[in-house]
Amino acid sequence: MNTTLLAFVLLYLVGTMGIGIYAGTRIQNTTDFAVAGRSLPLAMVITTTFATWFGAETVMGIPAKFVQGGLNAVVEDPFGASMCLVLVGAFFASKLYKMSLLTIGDFYRHRYGEGVEIFCSVAIILSYLGWVAAQITALGLVFSILSGGAIAPAVGMTIGTVLVLIYVLIGGMLAVAWTDFIQMIVLVVGLSFIAVMAGDQAGGADKVLDMAVANDWFKILPEHTAEGWIAFIAAAITMMFGSIPQQDVFQRVMSAKDSETAKKGAIIGGFSYLAFAFVPMFIVASALIIMPTETRELLANDPQKVLPTLIMSKMPLIAQIFFFGALVSAIKSTSSATLLAPSTSFVENILKNIRPGMTDRQILLSLRITILVFTALVLTYAIKMQGTAIYDLVSSAYQVTLVGAFIPLVMGLYWKRATTQGALLSITAGIGVWAVFLMNEAWGEMFPCQLAGLLAAMVGMLAGSLAPQWIKDRRTELAHAA
Repeated sequence: MNTTLLAFVLLYLVGTMGIGIYAGTRIQNTTDFAVAGRSLPLAMVITTTFATWFGAETVMGIPAKFVQGGLNAVVEDPFGASMCLVLVGAFFASKLYKMSLLTIGDFYRHRYGEGVEIFCSVAIILSYLGWVAAQITALGLVFSILSGGAIAPAVGMTIGTVLVLIYVLIGGMLAVAWTDFIQMIVLVVGLSFIAVMAGDQAGGADKVLDMAVANDWFKILPEHTAEGWIAFIAAAITMMFGSIPQQDVFQRVMSAKDSETAKKGAIIGGFSYLAFAFVPMFIVASALIIMPTETRELLANDPQKVLPTLIMSKMPLIAQIFFFGALVSAIKSTSSATLLAPSTSFVENILKNIRPGMTDRQILLSLRITILVFTALVLTYAIKMQGTAIYDLVSSAYQVTLVGAFIPLVMGLYWKRATTQGALLSITAGIGVWAVFLMNEAWGEMFPCQLAGLLAAMVGMLAGSLAPQWIKDRRTELAHAA
């Protein structure tokens, strides 16, 4: 057990928790708790949107996928994920900000009514199970590695989750934004430092890049076949579109001080994430030169341990401190907001429909109770799902919102003829077709379930919105003809 390193990590966790608790002293009402009082400057919006995606999978999941299959294997994340933020900034941020909404579910209520609000909110809440579980799983892995196996992964998950939970419960989105700002600075500095050291140990960055070229890792486009392109498109849109109607993305963007800041912050945050996601990929690629035998064994058996193993076995203590500080920053920044987001959606878009007329004080208390309950559920789920790859936990999370919530959002904002019937049919058709393709292995192999669900959702929206008017027009024509 590396006692010094473990002490540094625990000190860092406690320190950021203290900052979050201090932020909680500024919480006066639900708006402060849910969207930081809509007061964040551009720099903080950039860091908090950047932190939306820079989690455990970016540090440990994506690099392993990259060295196994090149850029084509990571088209979903970071490419799709980063473009989600860019699209949010370009086409959604200003429109939604001006509506002064507390949650993304509020949009569905204003546009389509309570039924659609509840259906979409349930889909959004359920999608967070895999995403938050991935961060909790990584926390368990960190404590297990640092303790030399003395701390079991499940115990590590519990310790890390409790430390994050405390400041989220007290400070809400304001605590998330403040800690994100500090954690992203630690992450960028720490991983950059590690990348420089890894490049030197590999004999220079040029050797790592030459190896990547020799292995054709920079090839991103699929084989030029119908099956190849369909699979490529399905992977790309899963997070690119499926993450747009997510509460954590909405919450971070809507915390900006004005609509222009919300727009710019999301776009800059998205491009920043895409650029910096290559740093962990470079470090893991370097590992194949620094420790080729161990790296290949880990890639075959437990790929997400490649980077921690490199750091622990080949780097000095200062590099280990930087790395685990960066890793914990990535995990905490993502898990904090993804604990807050579904809880806010539940209270605002489901509980308030069950118990209308709650005071702001009651809503704030309900938010904190819901966060506590949701955290306990996700921690249990993460422990049960031990052994599932972090990247897979994340990528599966957004198919639900892609097929159930994306089309009603886009059409509701940009198509005046979209109706409540269209939205309900879109949700039903999208989730129904997705579930059928997901459960039928043969169908799923022929056509990706998330793409089938998205197409069905679009057909449902068009049919549900246009068919009633078409029937009415036909009846009118027949009546006149008679």
